[in-house]
Amino acid sequence: MTKLIIQIPCYNEEATLPQTLAELPREIEGVDQVEWLIIDDGSRDNTVAVALEHGVDHVVRLPRNQGLARGFMAGLDACLAKGADIIVNTDADNQYQAADIPKLIQPILDHKAEMVVGARPIADTAHFSATKKFLQKLGSWVVRVASRTDVPDAPSGFRAFSRNAARRLNVFNSYTYTLETIIQAGQNDMAVTSVPIRTNRDLRPSRLVRSIPSYIKRSVVTIIRVFITYKSFKFFFFPGFIAFGIGFLIGLRFLYFYFSGQGGGHVQSLILAALLLGMGAFLMVVGLLADLISVNRRLAEENRWRLRGLEEKLTLLTQKEPAKK
Repeated sequence: MTKLIIQIPCYNEEATLPQTLAELPREIEGVDQVEWLIIDDGSRDNTVAVALEHGVDHVVRLPRNQGLARGFMAGLDACLAKGADIIVNTDADNQYQAADIPKLIQPILDHKAEMVVGARPIADTAHFSATKKFLQKLGSWVVRVASRTDVPDAPSGFRAFSRNAARRLNVFNSYTYTLETIIQAGQNDMAVTSVPIRTNRDLRPSRLVRSIPSYIKRSVVTIIRVFITYKSFKFFFFPGFIAFGIGFLIGLRFLYFYFSGQGGGHVQSLILAALLLGMGAFLMVVGLLADLISVNRRLAEENRWRLRGLEEKLTLLTQKEPAKK
């Protein structure tokens, strides 16, 4: 029996949520059970009441606003605890067409992918400015390089996860989960793919992209942070090796002039060589230490993945006990 849960992170979404829920499916070919779940991220309006009125099956309540990324992870944890085999994440502002959910989950049903990202028609989206379209393409290219995946629309929040993929994801920042989860999935050798999806008209301005400079800064920090987490050796060791090599060559040049009796005029070269050698050695040592920490982190993630599975089984057994009595 295959169970699909559609989760929707919400923060003050009483105005747009009814239209979003009205278009969600209750039956999908290849899926035995479809349920809806919202994550109330500290809303101050009637989001929860509206959700329950429109048939939402589960509500996860956060006592205060904690940000999109933490709300997303709270939703994944709840979906796993409720026995979801496939989890679909969509937005409360009805940006994505719910009719494309069957297309989104098909690669998972076919066992061809563990994570599927819906690729929006960015070039044909009228309310996206030329600057935003360019930044979307640039950011997606950077994520593809960092993650070793081929996802054309990295910031898209319309995505599906298998149970195993959802267990393995860990989001560190509180701003957004979109870029980090793709890089994390790629670095963990998950099967990640993308399918073209359609979008609806814009109901409200984006709350995530309040200004282009702020979004760029936050996205760059996220990409660098996740890349350091999973590729710390390359990030530190290779720049250190290059700096050390250049310093070594400059040092040889100084020694040549020194033994030729011309060392007095090349003291600057000696100082530069010493700085580059010291900096290079330091970065290489940091790279080696970071690599050892990375190994321990991967072991901790593996233990967390196994513990998550045991907790889910225990939760499901506990839920079934009252029914047997």
